[in-house]
Amino acid sequence: MTVTTNELGQNNLFAKEPQMVVESYNRKGLDSPKQYIERYNGRWAMMGIISGFLSYAITGKFFFGIF
Repeated sequence: MTVTTNELGQNNLFAKEPQMVVESYNRKGLDSPKQYIERYNGRWAMMGIISGFLSYAITGKFFFGIF
């Protein structure tokens, strides 16, 4: 443990931090799995927007008569 003292004379105890580990996933040129998931989440969101526009163009109501 590391003990430090601030300007008011108060002691702060800090635990020693562990060694950092950097993992490389290299999934289709992306840096992390979260970027991979975020890409497909955006694609599915755009599919939902396009299907909303198509259902409005075909039926005149959003999502086939629900709204």
